[in-house]
Amino acid sequence: MMSNYLENTPDNNGYFGRFGGSFIPPVLEKPFEDIKEAYEKIKKDPKFIEDLKYVRKHYQGRPTPISFAKNLSDYCGGAKIYLKREDLNHSGAHKLNHCMAEVILAKHMGYKKVIAETGAGQHGVALATAAAYFGLECEIHMGEVDIKKEHPNVVRMRILGANVIPATHGLKTLKEAVDSAFESYINQADTAIYCIGSVVGPHPFPMMVRDFQSIIGIESREQFFEHEDSLPNNIVACVGGGSNAMGIFSGFIDDKEVNLYGVEPMGKGDKIGEHSATLTYGEEGVMHGFNSIMLKDEKGEPAAVHSIGSGIDYPSVGPEHAHLKDIGRTKVGLCNDEEAVNAFYKLSQLEGIIPALESAHAVAFAMKLASKLAKDETILVSLSGRGDKDIDFVVENYPIPNAKF
Repeated sequence: MMSNYLENTPDNNGYFGRFGGSFIPPVLEKPFEDIKEAYEKIKKDPKFIEDLKYVRKHYQGRPTPISFAKNLSDYCGGAKIYLKREDLNHSGAHKLNHCMAEVILAKHMGYKKVIAETGAGQHGVALATAAAYFGLECEIHMGEVDIKKEHPNVVRMRILGANVIPATHGLKTLKEAVDSAFESYINQADTAIYCIGSVVGPHPFPMMVRDFQSIIGIESREQFFEHEDSLPNNIVACVGGGSNAMGIFSGFIDDKEVNLYGVEPMGKGDKIGEHSATLTYGEEGVMHGFNSIMLKDEKGEPAAVHSIGSGIDYPSVGPEHAHLKDIGRTKVGLCNDEEAVNAFYKLSQLEGIIPALESAHAVAFAMKLASKLAKDETILVSLSGRGDKDIDFVVENYPIPNAKF
C-alpha cells in the first residue's frame, strides 16, 4: 500500500513542492515523455508487478533482513541500533532494486541498450547485472578518479559485459560521469534508454526510482515489528543523490513520530571543495535537468565536491530530499571522512559486517546519535551496500586498527 504522501507526491509535472521538474534540451523532451507515459502504464500492469516480484524473490534474494547490531549498540552505550541489510541484496547494494525494474521498462519500450552513470560503481554493477539478465547492451560512464578508486567494481562491470567509459574532464568523479552519460544519451535517444542511478534527474526519474526503491521501506516497516513490536524511533540513511534514503524513508514518511535523518558527507572540512553537504550548505539551482538544492561556486556553477565515498560526492541532491527538508519532515546529519572510516572498521570488527564507505556515513551518524539516546530507543540504519569495493582503498590509506573487545 502506498502512503498518502506517496500517492500525492510529486505533482503531474514532477514537482515536490518547488523542487523537481524537467529542464532538458528539446531533443530529449519526447524520449522523457515517452518514459513517463510508459512508466505510468506499466506500474499498474499485473504482469510487470508479478515479474518484478519474481526477480526480487528468486534472483535478488529479497526480502533482505534486518539485523540487530548488539555489539555496536553496546559499544555506543545508548539506543539499540538495527541495520536494514541492503548489502545482502544481489550485487551488494540497494541499486538493483531500481535497475531490474528500469531494464524491464526498457524492454517493454523496445530499447536494446541501457546507458547510465555511476560513482562508486554500485549502480553500474547493478545495471550491468540487470542488462545481462534481460539480454540488453549496457554502457556505463564513470569518472576517471573513481575508476581507479573503485577498481573492483570496474572489473565486475566489464565481466558482466558492460562497456565502461571514463569521464576525463573536470574533477573526473560523479558529476562528470553524469555529464558524459547525458552527452552520449543525446546521440542515442532513439535506440537507448538512460537509466538514472538515483532519485535525481528530470521527471519522471526522481519519482520512478523512489517508487522502485520503496521496497526497502515496505519490508522494513513489517520486519521491524518482528524485532520491537513497534516502529523505529529513528531512521538513518546516507544521502548523495539519495536513492537508498528515499527507499527506506518512503515506508515511514506519514509516521510523524519517526525521525528521518539523511546523512551528508562533510568530507575534509566546511570549505567549498572539501565536502558534499548539499542540504547543509547549498542553495536552490538547476543542474542535470532538475531544480533542487546544489552547491555552487563563486560563479554560480556546480561547485567542486569531495567525499571519501565515491557514490555520494555529488553537488546536488534529489529534489524530494530538498522538499522533505524544506517542510521539516527530515533532518540532516553530517559525517566526515575520518568518522566514516572509523565506522567502517567498527562495524567490521564488532559485527562482522564490512560496509560500503557510503553506508559507513550512516553508521557513523547512528553511533553518535545512539550515544545520546536512552537504551530503550531504537535506530534503524539503511546499510545500503557492502564494502568489497572499498577495502583496497581503505587499507592503503587508513591502517587497520587492532580489534578491541
